[in-house]
Amino acid sequence: MSARGKHRNFKIQGMLTRGILAAGMGAVALALPLVSATCAQAATATSTDVQLITYKVVAGDTLATIAKKYPTSGGPAKLYAANRAVIGPDPTTLRPGLTLTVGTKTVQNTTKKTPAKTAPTTSKTYANNLDGWIKHSLDIMARAKIPGTYNGIHRNVMRESSGNPLAINNWDSNAKAGIPSKGLLQVIDPTFKAYHVPGTSMNPYDPVANITAACNYAAARYGSIDNVNGPY
Repeated sequence: MSARGKHRNFKIQGMLTRGILAAGMGAVALALPLVSATCAQAATATSTDVQLITYKVVAGDTLATIAKKYPTSGGPAKLYAANRAVIGPDPTTLRPGLTLTVGTKTVQNTTKKTPAKTAPTTSKTYANNLDGWIKHSLDIMARAKIPGTYNGIHRNVMRESSGNPLAINNWDSNAKAGIPSKGLLQVIDPTFKAYHVPGTSMNPYDPVANITAACNYAAARYGSIDNVNGPY
């Protein structure tokens, strides 16, 4: 996303991670348990993190050989569909060094919580996935009076990054200028900083921060993210 002019603001792109790794996303979403009113004993709170499993392409790799190594990918066709933003229009061409998403895994985190002995309080819980990120962002947008709907955000996310919060464009004009588009809604750093919404992370890869800043930008330029149906 850049200033008005010759550059496309949002681009489909690849991923930053290197090697075979599980990119934990637990730090970017909230999973806050309800707080008990009067119980004096410690309670156990369990949260679930969804982690991306990624693979770095090496010479000689094909979608078929990678899918065979990682059954979680769902086969060559699904592997390509999930990584088309990274691979490009030709599924038979895999450039060494590309990082592909080959599946996800769920990790449960159990922690001890000491309940409060005062009046009960509640905190809204958001799922650690695209649905939860959008809903969390919409709540922040409502407080900041930024227009936008779930469908408008989801439609643009799927076009720009296929739902990959670590997506990055390393080959367009913005990338050549040293400011590649990043995250779910493909925001360049200057735009992210200019339209960042207080209370969200300053990390442009943070899903909620990325969505909220992009929607703030879209509202200023197009009236709403709902009015965007193609390159920004």
